[in-house]
Amino acid sequence: MIELVPAIDIINGQCVRLTKGDYTQKTVYRDAPAEVAKEFEALGFKRLHVVDLDGAKSKHIVNSQVLHDITTQTRLAVDFGGGIKTDEDIETAFSNGAQMVTIGSIAVTDPDRFLGWLAKYGAERIILGADVRNGKISINGWKDDSTEDLLPFLKRYIDAGVKNVLCTEISKDGTLQGPAIDLYTSVMKTYPQLHLIASGGVSSIDDIRALEAAGIPSVVFGKAIYEGRIDLRQLVSEKVKK
Repeated sequence: MIELVPAIDIINGQCVRLTKGDYTQKTVYRDAPAEVAKEFEALGFKRLHVVDLDGAKSKHIVNSQVLHDITTQTRLAVDFGGGIKTDEDIETAFSNGAQMVTIGSIAVTDPDRFLGWLAKYGAERIILGADVRNGKISINGWKDDSTEDLLPFLKRYIDAGVKNVLCTEISKDGTLQGPAIDLYTSVMKTYPQLHLIASGGVSSIDDIRALEAAGIPSVVFGKAIYEGRIDLRQLVSEKVKK
């Protein structure tokens, strides 16, 4: 059964969502992310995806206090991403309660550092972020495109021991137009051993059901919650892994 992972994206300490990663298309939903996290926990969710959008843009962690608030006020298993560029950044994330970190840009720009972190912290705590635009991996808060093609990029790190990949189709993210099921199915067909976390475009419970039917192990979703498109009580009452 598919793993459900609600998302909280942070700018200026607030819970926000962007459209296609565009910082000029920002909607602020709540002022207290920790309170949102508590609500998710009360509904029965066990895991949370937190993105420091200020950090992604600034290339260093900015909202560590928000992470600390969430992890000290809930028992949610938090995976945290955004702005993790240095050894100090990754230690900041873990010391503020993150159980896992999502790392994308460094895997492109400094592979040796990424592999060092993978060896030091273990594959269970490191999630490879694979954010895709026009078939290429994007970095630095989706502001820059690399020359890396998705499947060879994944293969290099799966061969090195990566088990968890968060894959976001940027053109879908924040659009509520449905997830890129064909993309995720292609990844799973190529790497069936992978714990793939699909992200971007989820607009309804039906979208989550479709991902589950396609054999996708996990899904991150946020905007559909905040826009009232998904009834979380209905979702968690179904036979879906929480």
